[in-house]
Amino acid sequence: MAAAGLAYDLLTLPHQLPAAIETVRALPELTFVLDHLSKPPIAAGELEPWRARMVELATYPNVYCKLSGMVTEADWAFWQVADLRPYAEVVLEAFGPERVMFGSDWPVCLLAADYLQVVSAADELCANLSAAEREQVFGGTAERAYRL
Repeated sequence: MAAAGLAYDLLTLPHQLPAAIETVRALPELTFVLDHLSKPPIAAGELEPWRARMVELATYPNVYCKLSGMVTEADWAFWQVADLRPYAEVVLEAFGPERVMFGSDWPVCLLAADYLQVVSAADELCANLSAAEREQVFGGTAERAYRL
């Protein structure tokens, strides 16, 4: 895949992050994109050990992270942007906007929110970023990671 210039999407759960870290470490020539922040336990409000593992994964420069899939990990009926914020902040701080990309998780997101709600939540979560950083999250990072 690396020789072909392709990226490999990692779809993991938090307990699988150690295996993802081992894989990323073994294949530094391959670009990886972590989907859905590895589906953290947002509804439970738990950050650890997910946060520590995400910070470790972010130390590998060949890994990008999709800011996606959060609403279906929150309380489907009653989630608020504030519930998602701690998880988005971990990812944005650890990876930086240059390695974070927006993803809608459509159609799965429809279990908890419509597309406009997901986009609006991501927009609010990125409100403190500069215009250049927002451009990265909402386009530039995906262009680089997937060589679009």
